[in-house]
Amino acid sequence: MKPPLVLLALFLLFTPQAQAAHVNVIELDNQIISPVTQQYILDALARSEREQAACLILMLDTPGGLLESTRAIVKGVMNAKVPVVVYVAPSGARAGSAGVFITLASHIAAMAPSTNIGAAHPVAVGGGGGPVKKLIRRIKRVVKEGSTKPEQPHEEELVEEEEHDPMAEKILNDTVAWITTIAKARHRNQEWAKKAVTESVSVTETEAVKEQIVDLIAKDLEELLRKIDGWPVETAGGTATLSTAQAVVVRLPMTARQRFLAVVTNPSIAYLLMLLGTLGLIFEFTHPGIGFPGIAGLICVILAMFAFQTLPINYAGLALMGLGVLLLIAEVKVISYGLLTLGGVIALTLGSLMLVESPEPALRISLSVIGPMVITLTALVLFVVQRAVRAQSQPVATGPQGMIGELGVASTDVHLEGQVFVHGELWAAVSAAPIKQSERVRVVGVKGLRLTVEKT
Repeated sequence: MKPPLVLLALFLLFTPQAQAAHVNVIELDNQIISPVTQQYILDALARSEREQAACLILMLDTPGGLLESTRAIVKGVMNAKVPVVVYVAPSGARAGSAGVFITLASHIAAMAPSTNIGAAHPVAVGGGGGPVKKLIRRIKRVVKEGSTKPEQPHEEELVEEEEHDPMAEKILNDTVAWITTIAKARHRNQEWAKKAVTESVSVTETEAVKEQIVDLIAKDLEELLRKIDGWPVETAGGTATLSTAQAVVVRLPMTARQRFLAVVTNPSIAYLLMLLGTLGLIFEFTHPGIGFPGIAGLICVILAMFAFQTLPINYAGLALMGLGVLLLIAEVKVISYGLLTLGGVIALTLGSLMLVESPEPALRISLSVIGPMVITLTALVLFVVQRAVRAQSQPVATGPQGMIGELGVASTDVHLEGQVFVHGELWAAVSAAPIKQSERVRVVGVKGLRLTVEKT
């Protein structure tokens, strides 16, 4: 082999080969923004930075979510050293509420056809979130010329006035300032961003591009990769030019743990776990020794408590639910003629409605879940009450007391002593009055192994 060829072979052998460019893709499919999705996105950001991916694409479809989780995601995207592309997709998806902030914070924002973005108005705890308009009735009175007294009411009119909540205004102003700084940093429409918060405006994908809210429209992931190829992007690590046309797509799904936690932290699932766990514990207390209902109930309650830590829980609602369950259980021991049951149902229903404090419908517990669960829990408790009352009203069937009232036949003459046949057995018996053999007798007392009987 000639020397130049040997040198070329050695050069190719010891020179590291360039890795093919790739993009990481993560997806939120109609999921709320919660601590679980927050961790999912931040982990994908960290992995993309380690792997030096061409970019991280977040396919977004969300109705909104928790404010604190949204802030953490936005902070991570704004300070990412890898380009972040938020793609509101597939068709029919939406970037609502929290999704607006995440989309505006991205380096490149794209939307699929037939999608929408907007409605980021914050709502304070208890349903506030801004001025409340009220209609009041104003009465006009007419004063005649030369008179000091007004005449009778002459005309009525309805006037619209606003009541202001200082805390709600504080939250609103803070959110407006936050979304404005995000839009300004990414050179997007600041006026629309303000309106998305103050007026809950929402636009389609074509309007979003026209209003400079997002950068482009792409029908699918392949078209998106072609369109953003060659785009210059300013990241926390410096300026980068995207090379995505021939990049390999690497999808990063949620881990099994994250999928499980995402299901558990769903408000409706957490609510079901709480009530199912309560039912299991009630069954274990009323039927001790079985074991499985108590163990399963305790596991469900612990999982529900974990989920409640990640949700905006109203502890007054949780206390009302506990009171409702206690009142239903108390119906077993106390004769209230249904009063405790009625109070328990009311407390349980009110507590269920108050349990999650959130303006987002996706974070609230649906009435279609609350109604059946309250009815089921009440029906089961009443069933237990009915069975307990029936058991208490039945006579004793075992032990010495179980013999009293039983009927039998005198096997011999019975007076101061004798024998009777009761329950298929011969018993020693005494009687206050003489009883002849073969006459029917009734047990009226038991002392040791001797029965006291009387003639029926």
